[in-house]
Amino acid sequence: MPSPLRRQQVNLNKLQKRLRREVGNAIVDYNMIEQGDRVMVCLSGGKDSYTMLDILCSLQRSAPIDFELVAVNLDQGHPGYPKHMLPDYLREHGVAFDVIDVDTYSTVKRVIPENKTMCGLCSRLRRGILYRYAGDHGMSKIALGHHRDDIIETLFLNLFHGGKLKAMPPKLRSDDGRHIVIRPLAYCREKDITRYAQARAFPVIPCDLCGSQENLQRNLIKGMLQAWDKQFPGRLETIFRALQHVAPSQLADRALFDFAGLARSATANTKSSALQAENRISTWLERHDSVALG
Repeated sequence: MPSPLRRQQVNLNKLQKRLRREVGNAIVDYNMIEQGDRVMVCLSGGKDSYTMLDILCSLQRSAPIDFELVAVNLDQGHPGYPKHMLPDYLREHGVAFDVIDVDTYSTVKRVIPENKTMCGLCSRLRRGILYRYAGDHGMSKIALGHHRDDIIETLFLNLFHGGKLKAMPPKLRSDDGRHIVIRPLAYCREKDITRYAQARAFPVIPCDLCGSQENLQRNLIKGMLQAWDKQFPGRLETIFRALQHVAPSQLADRALFDFAGLARSATANTKSSALQAENRISTWLERHDSVALG
């Protein structure tokens, strides 16, 4: 009978294989990484970005193409931020990295009123800094650690509170067209990532350093989805598959589908005319037979 430690290692190997397969499938399905790419892996210090970096490094060693990974962390000047933690980890694992020091914390605290969430402005400033760094350092792809649950949560946030049917795409081009953003964890479940991060003992940096309020609406959506996942196993997988099988003609967006110009096709008209002619002939034959029999 295998020892508990042996069973734990076997389970970890199975989990890593599943995550590798899901990340690999997402990369292939959306052509996320190509030959010669220089991929900027945005590392926040949370479980998601650690897992993304770890799996990408694992895939890089066996990939049939050559690409470069550079871990980039943005130090935004939060009080109590453990500056040594990420560099120590990355040096220990031989990962090329850079740390950007920009004090956005003071800016956000000055602009956002007390007791109001700072997440929106903070994320916009962070995105601008990371995009600029990517352009200045020749990064061809920017990898973010959003997973499948993040994508589904965003779908319902936009649906319930934004009046839009949109989520987070696995791959996108920035508004200025200069950057390609990829989400290699798009097929991965958060609960698998949590288990993996715990098993690998990543030195996770707490996400409450800014002291801002939690995103209440996102937490409510997360709770709803977790309840569905327990009560209706497979529902979240079905929701995500729906994002991959969109039928524009079955929705109501006039910018997405030309409802105004919708008309019967020439083929349909031809078939209809042929059917009408066939019916007329059948009726004539029935009458002819009746006369003949009479």
